[in-house]
Amino acid sequence: MKTAVIVFPGSNRDRDMFHALEFITGTRPASVWHTESELPDADLVIVPGGFSYGDYLRAGAIAARSPILKDLVKKADSGVTVLGVCNGFQILTEAGLLPGALMRNAGLNFVCKEVKLETVNDATRFSSSFQKGQVWRCPVAHHDGNYFADADTLKAIEDNGQVVFRYGEGTNPNGSINDIAGVMNAKGNVLGMMPHPENLIEDLNGGTEGRLLFESLLAKAA
Repeated sequence: MKTAVIVFPGSNRDRDMFHALEFITGTRPASVWHTESELPDADLVIVPGGFSYGDYLRAGAIAARSPILKDLVKKADSGVTVLGVCNGFQILTEAGLLPGALMRNAGLNFVCKEVKLETVNDATRFSSSFQKGQVWRCPVAHHDGNYFADADTLKAIEDNGQVVFRYGEGTNPNGSINDIAGVMNAKGNVLGMMPHPENLIEDLNGGTEGRLLFESLLAKAA
């Protein structure tokens, strides 16, 4: 599987993502600087976590106007798989690739902890290696992870099965509506999630639960 990771000023989880992808796929992903105009040929493009542009103006808002985003939107529209994690999720919503918005955490504090995620939809390219209803551990680290959508949008994404992961067992760390932790577009090829599966892919991390997401993507590309 050919992969690419977009890097912005302020990205700080790009190296974690590089390691996770190389560890699981056996191939080093391409690194794409935000000022480039075209993405390389890839089965999977990832927008990693961090604090692009220092979260000035609004988390992800400036990065969403970067030159590379024009081609990312084009690739996503053509069906290429796109994953945004944490700040990547914020960037994808700001770019209009995902519904809803990420607001300040309900407690107005930065949260860095482990949460529980419930796999709501296991019939996606991002979650096929999970079992529906499976609850798994995953770390979070964010200040603006409070997912919100208006009533009509929320009903649409719930009815369409676009919610892939929810915070489970009362571990919602940010006040996200309906405990939404990960949501995809209507086409099913773009997913944004606040938790960091790339930080739980080998025993040295303290667990391997996050590996199932990447294995799902790998199986789709096979």
